[in-house]
Amino acid sequence: MWLCMPDPSGLHVSDLRFAYPGDAFRLHVPQLKIGAGKALALAGPSGAGKSTLLRLLAGLLAPAAGQVRLGPTSLETLNHEQRRAFRLRHIGLVFQDFALLDYLSVVENILLPHQFRGDAGAPARDKAQDLARRLQISQYLGKRVSRLSQGERQRVAVARALVHEPQFILADEPTASLDPARGRIVVDLLIEDARRRGACLVMVTHDPGLLPFFDQTVRMEDFAAA
Repeated sequence: MWLCMPDPSGLHVSDLRFAYPGDAFRLHVPQLKIGAGKALALAGPSGAGKSTLLRLLAGLLAPAAGQVRLGPTSLETLNHEQRRAFRLRHIGLVFQDFALLDYLSVVENILLPHQFRGDAGAPARDKAQDLARRLQISQYLGKRVSRLSQGERQRVAVARALVHEPQFILADEPTASLDPARGRIVVDLLIEDARRRGACLVMVTHDPGLLPFFDQTVRMEDFAAA
């Protein structure tokens, strides 16, 4: 029986090792810990492994060795379907390519985590509308996402990651398509949400100006070189 309920102990990584087959890239994370309600930034140049580490934390990639523990759950103890079920309930993901469904409206995309769980009722819709208002995309709720700009689509992806109030928020460059003002709105919302609910936020960024807002910063070059 696998444990599915998160606890306040946060996110823990120990002796994590990963390599892509046939590639010289190597990633070794000896130790990483993020407490509940804390925000961590992953910084470093392209190719240093930021997105790879984020996918390992989400259970989308399997490490060659080591442990990723989210709350009381060690991802290596779960099979493929169990990891998927864990992600749907406990993880909010913002992908670099947004991973939106173009044939759905903005509000339908935001509510996808609730649709998968079968609880997209009035409270979930109220939460979706509140997030859309804070991210300045309320006027697009009824539009198909295929009609939005890159920056608008990115904010839809952020709202979708937060709507089901996950214990772990993993965001890959969530401000890359935004101007500085809207980027700051997104970062403030992600950090505020994590602190308010006691969630863990891990965010990949290339923007050094955002780093002072985080509780911790990890330079990926240290891990890639290990």
